[in-house]
Amino acid sequence: MVPTKKLFENEMYINKIIKLLDLLDIVPNEFNNYLLAFVHRSLVNEKPDLSPEHNERLEFLWDAVLELVITSKLFQDYPKKPEWELTDYRSSIVKWKHLADVAKTLWFQTYLILWKWEELGWWRNNDYLLANCVEAFIGALYLDLWYEEAQKFILKHIYANLEWIIHNDLLKDYKSLLQEHTQRVFNITPEYKVLDESGFDHEKNYKSGVFLKELLIGSGNGSSKKKSQEEAAKDAFLKKETISIN
Repeated sequence: MVPTKKLFENEMYINKIIKLLDLLDIVPNEFNNYLLAFVHRSLVNEKPDLSPEHNERLEFLWDAVLELVITSKLFQDYPKKPEWELTDYRSSIVKWKHLADVAKTLWFQTYLILWKWEELGWWRNNDYLLANCVEAFIGALYLDLWYEEAQKFILKHIYANLEWIIHNDLLKDYKSLLQEHTQRVFNITPEYKVLDESGFDHEKNYKSGVFLKELLIGSGNGSSKKKSQEEAAKDAFLKKETISIN
Protein backbone atom coordinates (compact mmCIF):
# COMPACT_ATOMS: atom_id res chain seq x y z
CA MET A 1 0.00 0.00 0.00
CA VAL A 2 1.58 3.28 -1.14
CA PRO A 3 0.07 6.63 -0.15
CA THR A 4 -0.67 9.04 -2.95
CA LYS A 5 -0.24 12.78 -2.43
CA LYS A 6 0.94 13.45 1.15
CA LEU A 7 -0.78 15.93 3.41
CA PHE A 8 2.56 16.75 4.97
CA GLU A 9 6.05 15.31 4.82
CA ASN A 10 6.23 13.22 7.94
CA GLU A 11 7.01 9.57 7.33
CA MET A 12 6.48 8.64 10.99
CA TYR A 13 2.81 9.65 10.94
CA ILE A 14 2.22 8.16 7.52
CA ASN A 15 3.68 4.83 8.57
CA LYS A 16 1.67 4.84 11.81
CA ILE A 17 -1.63 5.29 9.96
CA ILE A 18 -0.66 2.59 7.46
CA LYS A 19 -0.10 0.18 10.37
CA LEU A 20 -3.43 1.19 11.93
CA LEU A 21 -5.29 0.40 8.71
CA ASP A 22 -3.53 -2.96 8.56
CA LEU A 23 -4.58 -3.73 12.15
CA LEU A 24 -8.18 -2.84 11.29
CA ASP A 25 -8.07 -4.97 8.10
CA ILE A 26 -8.82 -1.95 5.95
CA VAL A 27 -7.30 -1.90 2.46
CA PRO A 28 -7.67 1.69 1.22
CA ASN A 29 -8.02 2.92 -2.30
CA GLU A 30 -7.07 6.47 -1.29
CA PHE A 31 -4.89 7.12 1.77
CA ASN A 32 -5.08 10.86 2.37
CA ASN A 33 -8.38 11.09 4.23
CA TYR A 34 -7.38 8.45 6.76
CA LEU A 35 -4.32 10.51 7.63
CA LEU A 36 -6.43 13.67 7.66
CA ALA A 37 -8.86 12.07 10.14
CA PHE A 38 -6.16 12.36 12.83
CA VAL A 39 -4.97 15.90 12.07
CA HIS A 40 -6.10 18.27 14.83
CA ARG A 41 -6.91 21.91 14.10
CA SER A 42 -3.95 23.04 16.24
CA LEU A 43 -1.45 21.79 13.64
CA VAL A 44 -3.14 23.73 10.85
CA ASN A 45 -3.45 26.88 12.97
CA GLU A 46 0.22 26.88 13.96
CA LYS A 47 1.90 25.29 10.92
CA PRO A 48 -0.37 25.49 7.86
CA ASP A 49 2.64 24.74 5.66
CA LEU A 50 2.80 21.25 7.21
CA SER A 51 -0.88 20.47 6.73
CA PRO A 52 -3.36 22.78 4.98
CA GLU A 53 -6.37 20.84 6.34
CA HIS A 54 -7.63 19.27 9.57
CA ASN A 55 -10.20 16.60 10.41
CA GLU A 56 -13.26 18.74 11.10
CA ARG A 57 -14.59 18.69 7.54
CA LEU A 58 -14.60 14.88 7.59
CA GLU A 59 -16.68 14.98 10.79
CA PHE A 60 -19.49 16.50 8.71
CA LEU A 61 -20.14 13.12 7.09
CA TRP A 62 -20.12 10.84 10.11
CA ASP A 63 -23.51 11.79 11.54
CA ALA A 64 -25.52 10.74 8.49
CA VAL A 65 -23.52 7.54 7.93
CA LEU A 66 -23.50 6.47 11.60
CA GLU A 67 -27.18 7.27 12.15
CA LEU A 68 -28.26 5.29 9.08
CA VAL A 69 -26.21 2.24 10.06
CA ILE A 70 -27.29 2.28 13.71
CA THR A 71 -30.94 3.06 13.00
CA SER A 72 -31.26 0.29 10.42
CA LYS A 73 -29.58 -2.26 12.69
CA LEU A 74 -31.73 -1.35 15.70
CA PHE A 75 -34.89 -1.57 13.61
CA GLN A 76 -33.83 -5.02 12.45
CA ASP A 77 -32.63 -6.37 15.81
CA TYR A 78 -35.48 -5.08 18.01
CA PRO A 79 -38.71 -5.48 16.00
CA LYS A 80 -40.95 -5.22 19.08
CA LYS A 81 -39.32 -2.16 20.67
CA PRO A 82 -41.25 1.16 20.45
CA GLU A 83 -39.73 4.15 18.67
CA TRP A 84 -38.86 6.05 21.86
CA GLU A 85 -36.88 3.11 23.23
CA LEU A 86 -34.99 2.65 19.98
CA THR A 87 -34.20 6.37 20.10
CA ASP A 88 -32.68 5.94 23.57
CA TYR A 89 -30.62 3.01 22.30
CA ARG A 90 -29.35 5.02 19.36
CA SER A 91 -28.51 8.06 21.47
CA SER A 92 -26.48 5.96 23.88
CA ILE A 93 -24.45 4.45 21.03
CA VAL A 94 -23.62 7.66 19.18
CA LYS A 95 -22.98 9.97 22.14
CA TRP A 96 -19.48 11.44 22.27
CA LYS A 97 -18.45 9.73 25.51
CA HIS A 98 -19.09 6.30 24.02
CA LEU A 99 -17.22 7.24 20.83
CA ALA A 100 -14.29 8.38 22.97
CA ASP A 101 -14.29 4.99 24.69
CA VAL A 102 -14.25 3.33 21.27
CA ALA A 103 -11.28 5.50 20.28
CA LYS A 104 -9.37 4.44 23.39
CA THR A 105 -10.13 0.77 22.71
CA LEU A 106 -8.62 1.21 19.23
CA TRP A 107 -5.71 3.27 20.65
CA PHE A 108 -6.60 6.24 18.45
CA GLN A 109 -4.93 8.55 21.00
CA THR A 110 -1.55 7.26 19.82
CA TYR A 111 -2.32 8.32 16.25
CA LEU A 112 -3.72 11.81 16.91
CA ILE A 113 -1.58 14.45 15.17
CA LEU A 114 -1.22 17.58 17.29
CA TRP A 115 0.93 20.69 17.33
CA LYS A 116 3.80 20.44 19.82
CA TRP A 117 2.24 22.61 22.55
CA GLU A 118 -0.87 20.44 22.66
CA GLU A 119 1.45 17.42 22.86
CA LEU A 120 2.77 18.79 26.16
CA GLY A 121 -0.70 18.99 27.70
CA TRP A 122 -3.69 16.71 28.16
CA TRP A 123 -5.01 16.93 24.63
CA ARG A 124 -4.01 13.46 23.48
CA ASN A 125 -6.34 11.95 26.10
CA ASN A 126 -9.14 14.48 25.60
CA ASP A 127 -12.40 12.55 25.16
CA TYR A 128 -13.88 15.20 22.88
CA LEU A 129 -10.91 15.10 20.49
CA LEU A 130 -10.89 11.31 20.50
CA ALA A 131 -14.59 11.17 19.69
CA ASN A 132 -13.93 13.60 16.84
CA CYS A 133 -11.25 11.25 15.49
CA VAL A 134 -13.71 8.36 15.37
CA GLU A 135 -16.23 10.58 13.60
CA ALA A 136 -13.66 11.77 11.06
CA PHE A 137 -12.36 8.23 10.55
CA ILE A 138 -15.87 7.03 9.68
CA GLY A 139 -16.11 9.92 7.21
CA ALA A 140 -12.79 8.93 5.65
CA LEU A 141 -13.83 5.28 5.43
CA TYR A 142 -17.14 6.18 3.79
CA LEU A 143 -15.49 8.45 1.22
CA ASP A 144 -12.91 5.84 0.32
CA LEU A 145 -14.73 2.48 0.46
CA TRP A 146 -18.38 3.60 0.66
CA TYR A 147 -21.26 2.44 2.79
CA GLU A 148 -20.63 -1.29 3.20
CA GLU A 149 -17.12 -0.91 4.62
CA ALA A 150 -18.19 1.95 6.88
CA GLN A 151 -21.07 -0.23 8.05
CA LYS A 152 -18.70 -3.12 8.90
CA PHE A 153 -16.51 -0.82 11.00
CA ILE A 154 -19.47 0.72 12.83
CA LEU A 155 -21.14 -2.60 13.62
CA LYS A 156 -17.91 -4.24 14.79
CA HIS A 157 -16.46 -1.43 16.90
CA ILE A 158 -19.43 0.77 17.91
CA TYR A 159 -22.79 -1.01 17.70
CA ALA A 160 -21.33 -4.16 19.28
CA ASN A 161 -21.16 -2.30 22.63
CA LEU A 162 -24.93 -1.89 22.91
CA GLU A 163 -25.52 -4.91 25.13
CA TRP A 164 -22.82 -3.71 27.51
CA ILE A 165 -24.43 -0.24 27.57
CA ILE A 166 -27.85 -1.74 28.36
CA HIS A 167 -26.43 -4.07 31.02
CA ASN A 168 -24.69 -1.17 32.79
CA ASP A 169 -27.77 1.09 32.61
CA LEU A 170 -26.01 3.74 30.51
CA LEU A 171 -28.84 4.45 28.09
CA LYS A 172 -29.67 7.92 29.38
CA ASP A 173 -27.27 10.83 29.73
CA TYR A 174 -26.93 12.89 32.88
CA LYS A 175 -28.90 15.84 31.49
CA SER A 176 -31.91 13.57 30.94
CA LEU A 177 -31.50 11.87 34.32
CA LEU A 178 -31.18 15.21 36.12
CA GLN A 179 -34.22 16.69 34.39
CA GLU A 180 -36.34 13.64 35.26
CA HIS A 181 -35.23 13.89 38.90
CA THR A 182 -35.80 17.63 39.35
CA GLN A 183 -39.17 17.57 37.61
CA ARG A 184 -40.31 14.62 39.75
CA VAL A 185 -39.00 15.98 43.06
CA PHE A 186 -39.25 19.77 42.66
CA ASN A 187 -41.45 20.20 39.57
CA ILE A 188 -38.67 22.40 38.14
CA THR A 189 -36.78 22.06 34.85
CA PRO A 190 -33.05 22.79 35.25
CA GLU A 191 -31.51 25.67 33.31
CA TYR A 192 -27.91 25.95 32.08
CA LYS A 193 -25.75 29.06 31.93
CA VAL A 194 -22.18 29.64 30.80
CA LEU A 195 -20.24 30.82 33.85
CA ASP A 196 -16.88 31.37 32.16
CA GLU A 197 -14.97 30.73 28.95
CA SER A 198 -11.25 30.88 28.25
CA GLY A 199 -8.56 29.80 25.80
CA PHE A 200 -7.82 30.34 22.13
CA ASP A 201 -10.38 29.59 19.40
CA HIS A 202 -9.01 26.09 18.74
CA GLU A 203 -8.75 25.17 22.42
CA LYS A 204 -11.71 26.84 24.12
CA ASN A 205 -12.72 25.82 27.61
CA TYR A 206 -16.21 26.52 28.89
CA LYS A 207 -17.51 26.38 32.43
CA SER A 208 -21.27 25.96 32.74
CA GLY A 209 -23.58 25.89 35.72
CA VAL A 210 -26.94 24.19 36.10
CA PHE A 211 -29.58 26.03 38.10
CA LEU A 212 -32.93 25.32 39.74
CA LYS A 213 -34.45 28.78 39.69
CA GLU A 214 -31.58 30.85 41.13
CA LEU A 215 -29.85 27.99 42.95
CA LEU A 216 -26.62 26.68 41.44
CA ILE A 217 -26.74 22.89 41.88
CA GLY A 218 -23.77 21.82 39.73
CA SER A 219 -20.96 23.02 37.49
CA GLY A 220 -18.62 21.51 34.93
CA ASN A 221 -15.97 22.25 32.33
CA GLY A 222 -15.69 21.18 28.69
CA SER A 223 -14.31 22.08 25.29
CA SER A 224 -17.78 23.12 24.09
CA LYS A 225 -20.87 24.55 25.77
CA LYS A 226 -22.65 21.22 25.29
CA LYS A 227 -19.87 19.24 26.92
CA SER A 228 -19.63 21.62 29.87
CA GLN A 229 -23.40 21.37 30.37
CA GLU A 230 -23.17 17.57 30.41
CA GLU A 231 -20.44 17.75 33.06
CA ALA A 232 -22.51 20.21 35.11
CA ALA A 233 -25.50 17.87 34.91
CA LYS A 234 -23.32 14.95 36.02
CA ASP A 235 -22.00 16.98 38.97
CA ALA A 236 -25.54 17.88 40.03
CA PHE A 237 -27.02 14.41 39.53
CA LEU A 238 -24.32 12.65 41.55
CA LYS A 239 -25.11 14.87 44.54
CA LYS A 240 -28.86 15.10 43.91
CA GLU A 241 -29.75 13.88 47.40
CA THR A 242 -28.18 16.99 48.92
CA ILE A 243 -30.20 19.44 46.80
CA SER A 244 -32.77 21.40 48.76
CA ILE A 245 -35.16 24.07 47.44
CA ASN A 246 -36.64 26.37 50.07
